[in-house]
Amino acid sequence: MIAKNDYVVIMAGGVGSRFWPVSRSSFPKQFIDVLGTGKTLIQTTYERFTRIVPSHHIFIVTNEMHIDLVKEQLPQLPASNIVGEPVMRNTAACIAYASNKISCIDENANIIVAPADHLIIDIDKFVNDIKKALQYASNDWLITLGIRPSRPDTGYGYIQYKEAKSELKKVKTFTEKPDLELAKTFIQSGDFLWNAGIFIWSVKSILKAFESYQSEMYEIFKEGSDSYNTSKESDFIKSAYARCINISIDFAIMEKADNVYVLPTDFGWSDLGTWASIYELALKDKQMNVTHPPHRVIMRNSSNCIVNVPTNKLVVLSGLENYIVVESNNTLLICPRNDEQSVKEIVSEIKAKYGDDYI
Repeated sequence: MIAKNDYVVIMAGGVGSRFWPVSRSSFPKQFIDVLGTGKTLIQTTYERFTRIVPSHHIFIVTNEMHIDLVKEQLPQLPASNIVGEPVMRNTAACIAYASNKISCIDENANIIVAPADHLIIDIDKFVNDIKKALQYASNDWLITLGIRPSRPDTGYGYIQYKEAKSELKKVKTFTEKPDLELAKTFIQSGDFLWNAGIFIWSVKSILKAFESYQSEMYEIFKEGSDSYNTSKESDFIKSAYARCINISIDFAIMEKADNVYVLPTDFGWSDLGTWASIYELALKDKQMNVTHPPHRVIMRNSSNCIVNVPTNKLVVLSGLENYIVVESNNTLLICPRNDEQSVKEIVSEIKAKYGDDYI
């Protein structure tokens, strides 16, 4: 049964810099069919949530330069539900904006917040877990989903919880991406989960949290109460975002609040943030190489590599082990798989040296 007060906010404002050079600022990874399924990541995310709420209760928050991309890929979504951000200000501003906008539509709303670019394998379990968490939204709790970790991954944030008899656990600590030794310690302790960045709460609870822990941002967006869902909204938001700090919802709210709970789960999740995440999910040959999508690649004494190049190219790898080889948009990236977290730094360096032409 679909509840009339449940809404979804899909965050689609990122540029996916760790997925460069396929993901570019003008065409980020959420609009790309990175898994070769015939659907882009934002399309599959949208379809998942239509099993939980009606389509007119789904809002997409994206950079205003990508509004046309959203319209093109999700033509069934009402245009008024595509929310454009004038500049990037991270997830706190995104959530504050969407929450105020939805509050003006339904002050009793429950909101599910999720990124546009995640992979969910067991969709039935995902839907059931979201519905389970929604049952607790009226408790004035800020709820997040935590994924039971399968390995000491250094690319994810971690949530530590306090043991409790109920299915929801009180959150003890949040930790950003740890080094390998610390990640191993987390796995061994048994009370840490991967932070999936998926949240469930009532609109009253999240706005109350902003008022308590980010009062300046709360006041900025509160000023627009007469502008949301009107022709004045766009001009107001340009002014509001110019005054907002750049901060994530984790730093802004979740790490400060004392009413944060986590639902431990495992529905086959990946944030698809890096080439290594694609490698982990893809079919591999006898030498543990991945060519995505499959095309003309010759591997000589090479193993544990991932190759993604245009289909009109013949690629020969000789003597390479544990490498990423990607060509896209007139750019070639070759780097060790264990150094893939540095791709984001590489993109920053390229921007400083060559401007925006290659990013």
